[in-house]
Amino acid sequence: MMHTSMGIFAVNIEVGKASGRAGFRRVRGVTVDTGAEMTWIAADVLRAAGITVRKKDQPVVMANGRRVTRDVGYAILRCGEFETIDEVVFAQPGDLQLLGARTLEGFNARVDPRRKRLVAAGPIPAA
Repeated sequence: MMHTSMGIFAVNIEVGKASGRAGFRRVRGVTVDTGAEMTWIAADVLRAAGITVRKKDQPVVMANGRRVTRDVGYAILRCGEFETIDEVVFAQPGDLQLLGARTLEGFNARVDPRRKRLVAAGPIPAA
């Protein structure tokens, strides 16, 4: 894990294709952002992992309030012992790479802000 300033931290993850033979790509320094709904990974990394666009030009609102469109695909995401399948945004040059809230939920992980790391969230509640 790489640490950054102001209580924010980053993790190293692996991203791979959700179907067929998954060839994983390592992505270093992805910022953990519980305020972001989706995970954002550089488009060239996603393409290199064999991930294809499944939803073209999806509207998103950036943290600064600016509205843009980005493509979205499906990927397997891994971070340490955590793994899930999720939608991922094809980040463009200038966009941050973010590990969003939906991926954290899929990991069944929570953020330990004091130790700046992901930890298991415990048993998953059933209906």
